[in-house]
Amino acid sequence: MRIIFAGTPDFAKASLQRLHAAGHEVVLVLSQPDRPAGRGMKLQASAVKQFALEHHLPVCQPRSLRLDGKFSEDAALARQAILDAQADVMVVAAYGLILPQWVLDEAGKSYGCLNIHGSLLPRWRGAAPIHRAIEAGDTETGITIMQMDVGLDTGEMLMMHPTPIVATDTTAALHDRLADLGGKLIVLALEKAATRGLRGTPQPLEGVTYAHKIEKHEAAMAWDQSAETIVRKVRAFNPFPGATAMAQGETIKVWMARVAPADMGCPLDAKLGQILAVTPAGIAVAAMNSVAILTELQRPGGKRLAAADFLHGFPLQVGQVLA
Repeated sequence: MRIIFAGTPDFAKASLQRLHAAGHEVVLVLSQPDRPAGRGMKLQASAVKQFALEHHLPVCQPRSLRLDGKFSEDAALARQAILDAQADVMVVAAYGLILPQWVLDEAGKSYGCLNIHGSLLPRWRGAAPIHRAIEAGDTETGITIMQMDVGLDTGEMLMMHPTPIVATDTTAALHDRLADLGGKLIVLALEKAATRGLRGTPQPLEGVTYAHKIEKHEAAMAWDQSAETIVRKVRAFNPFPGATAMAQGETIKVWMARVAPADMGCPLDAKLGQILAVTPAGIAVAAMNSVAILTELQRPGGKRLAAADFLHGFPLQVGQVLA
């Protein structure tokens, strides 16, 4: 099948790899423009673009697809590339640009535009479904292959596959699992489409939630929440933006944490954020009617360290209060 693929990060690269390995003809790859990255802030190609170049696939990187917008010339060039590609279908995964109606109408002459979405729609429409599912305490998520329309993840569902969220899952771990699942599912979806075995189902009107983009200010830990909520936030924000706490005037990243056992109650006179115990196994901190144990931390400019190693270079004392 002739495919236009639109995607940018590693999540999308996994699907492009699967489609390429399955023998589909990827006639055009759309990816966001190169961005400054790393300590030197040098321009860096996206994961999808890197794969495309390695496999000699044509790449187009418009800054926008709006023909009447600020970057109308980019959009016009992209439109011509899309028309010239004469693709059967456009597959979209974490592309990062809004697709105007002309793309939906013109990009895939046989099957339109299919999206690989990292949740079980209609739960967690939007930009950050993996983070928000962990943060909310969901026990299950998955991949939805969706027929795209002009709404925000509102199109008909074509295929779905669930996966559990376990208590140790971070966004990094769940991302990789869903990326692999998405690649497998889109290949299967195109196989079914080719034999006319793919049928859409409208999304339910109930159960809609929105996974708003993660903002850096959300990283600050709030000790007036339960330990369970705090630990979910730590897991959800690993690897980005990383949960943070203030200690001795420094902003410390907290990469891993767990809820203290029930028999380790929080003293009634403890201040929120107060350190209750310091051991090689972790730093126990008072939360709302509960205790969170921080087990992996990082100083600015330092490495991620288990609590025991972290404490060697940054001693903390019982009674100190983390902000």
